Amino acid sequence: MGEKRFSEMSEFELKSEIGHLLEKARKAEQLGMVNEFAVLERKAVIAKAYLLNPEDFLPDEVYELEGDVGVHFVVKYINGIFAWGNRTGQEDSEEGIPISMLGKKVKTK
Repeated sequence: MGEKRFSEMSEFELKSEIGHLLEKARKAEQLGMVNEFAVLERKAVIAKAYLLNPEDFLPDEVYELEGDVGVHFVVKYINGIFAWGNRTGQEDSEEGIPISMLGKKVKTK
C-alpha cells in the first residue's frame, strides 16, 4: 500500500509528517544536498497548507509572503490549498503558491 496523500491525513499525521520532512531537510542541508533540501522544504510548506482553512484567505487582499521580507502577494482567487495571484510589482505574471506561504494581511488604503 502506498503513502497517504496530505489531503487524507489527520491534523496529527500532518504535523508528524511536517516534523519528519523538516528533519530530513535539515540533514540534506547539512550534507550539502541543495536540491533534496529544496524539495523536502517545499513538501513541508504544502503539508502546512493542509492545516489551514482556505476560506480565511480572501480574493483582492494583499498578504506578506513568509520568508520573503518586503514582498507582498495579491490574491486573485483560491483553488484548494493554493492562492493564485501575483507579487506586487509583477502584475503581469500570475502564479499559484500554497496558502501556508501567506503571512499577515497588509493594510491597504
